[in-house]
Amino acid sequence: MATLYTEQSKNVTKTWLLMAVFFVVVISFGWFFSFYYNNPNILYFFVAFSVLMNFFSYWYSDKIVLTLAGAKEAKREEYFDLYTSVENLSITAGLPMPKVYVVVDQAPNAFATGRDKNHAVVCATTGLLAILNKAELEGVIAHELSHVGNRDMLLSTVVVVLVGFVTIIGDVFRRNLFFSGLGRSRNNDREGGGFIMIIGIIISILAPLFAILIQLAISRKREFLADASGALLTRYPEGLANALRKISQSSQPMIHQSSAIAHLYIADPRPHDSCQRVGQAKGSRIGKKISGLFATHPPVEERIKALVG
Repeated sequence: MATLYTEQSKNVTKTWLLMAVFFVVVISFGWFFSFYYNNPNILYFFVAFSVLMNFFSYWYSDKIVLTLAGAKEAKREEYFDLYTSVENLSITAGLPMPKVYVVVDQAPNAFATGRDKNHAVVCATTGLLAILNKAELEGVIAHELSHVGNRDMLLSTVVVVLVGFVTIIGDVFRRNLFFSGLGRSRNNDREGGGFIMIIGIIISILAPLFAILIQLAISRKREFLADASGALLTRYPEGLANALRKISQSSQPMIHQSSAIAHLYIADPRPHDSCQRVGQAKGSRIGKKISGLFATHPPVEERIKALVG
């Protein structure tokens, strides 16, 4: 069975691989821009941009996540149960005490972020603290600390920045081609300018979609591992299972919603997402497949079944 540290080396490798893929994708965009506009300075800019974004995503992605989530640091006196649960379970797991944050939001949820165990953050919403008992809260905290121990939060946090920037670049590329490409392609029809523009549009559309699918696939796989590792940490899988039931039964949407960080939470913070509605409508099999493809988390029923059978 998976232990708290099973996937550490794999996730570090995946993080570096993801950064390398990001570097190649951005350089490809830069080469296409420079070729299309016959300006090599564009390629140099994209090379510098990709290097800086890889550096930025590693060192500062946790701060970006906390800002997007609208989180604030939790004081021990004000959030005693949350703080002491994190403190006690960190000792049990042999991990340094992470920083503790809260999001003032009635929707029950939690996440972990940070580049390594020495710079980790565990965050919970006030809605989560209001509905869970001590055993259930410990189950959720153990789940999040498992992300810290497994080091998959490094991968997931880096994804926030890199996928976001690939999406932005693709969008800028499409707008640029739309507003200036038609006129240029007319002037370059003899040189195949129109064909190049079409290829550019296809790449700019598929690159962000591919990046998002990678984000979702990484998220779904790591949730099962964190559930199992969290259950081993508390020795009480029913606590996390009951917490997941309560979280899934909540219909309260989160105030601070961002698709960029949805995969970090213990449960999808967007319960009214259109893909989910499609999947639920009349039990549609096709709708469920579409919902599953674009869901940031595996179905709660499957996670509970894996925990308690």
